[in-house]
Amino acid sequence: MDTTGQHTEYGDRDTALGGEILRTVVGSGVHGIAIAGTDDHDEMGVFVEPAPVVLGVADPVPHYVFRTRPEGARSGPGDTDLVAYSLRKYLRLVVKGNPTALLPLYAPAESVLVRTPLGDELRALAPKALSQEAGHRFLGYMNAQRDRLLGRGRRSAVPNRPELVAKHGYDVKYASHALRLAYQGLELVTRGHLTLPMPEFERERALRVKRGDEPDLTEVLAEIADVQSRVEAALAAGDTPLPPTPDLAAVSAWSAEAHRRHWAEHR
Repeated sequence: MDTTGQHTEYGDRDTALGGEILRTVVGSGVHGIAIAGTDDHDEMGVFVEPAPVVLGVADPVPHYVFRTRPEGARSGPGDTDLVAYSLRKYLRLVVKGNPTALLPLYAPAESVLVRTPLGDELRALAPKALSQEAGHRFLGYMNAQRDRLLGRGRRSAVPNRPELVAKHGYDVKYASHALRLAYQGLELVTRGHLTLPMPEFERERALRVKRGDEPDLTEVLAEIADVQSRVEAALAAGDTPLPPTPDLAAVSAWSAEAHRRHWAEHR
């Protein structure tokens, strides 16, 4: 870890950036709900670890993190946060339906910062990696944001932002994140994919909350609950194009072949 200057850095930079096959914008920017002057810039990358790391006795390199802010400082406007995952770790997150990890698979062309042939193949792998488990994971993340908003449960250790509470009466960022996750979970379960940026109606609903244009928290919570119930109903009825579980055999086979090809090209 390097926190000696005005930035924070974890992991092996050379391995991560040298083996990078894909990097995209994530966070509010790719969702289409960034507000100028209030949001930081988030990126996620995927890299292939060297053969001696994967096949030998060296420690794995699961991720690399770079933040323009010092350790412990909250990112703000103009700051950049990058997290890069090894391909193996990234695929594990994707097959579990991690909402943030799925974003590079659906990021629009203007949000793709690094793109290689293997990166394109990884994005094309999305249908094999997605399953109904992702719908449940979106609901789990949505519940986490709602718990933080309401200061309840074990997740309440993450505090609300006092400046937002003072201005709007509640933490509009937690509320907008919960609403966004609900709508994206609904799209994923009912259509089998994510649209980025978010479709106009859903994007405007999340933006309205994030801007503080919805003063009644009760109404926001009711909307979140309504969308949540639609996701749960679709999953319970099996009314979804998603399979019950991801195609782990196909994902694993592609990963093994991708590693071999990357190593052959980077001897």
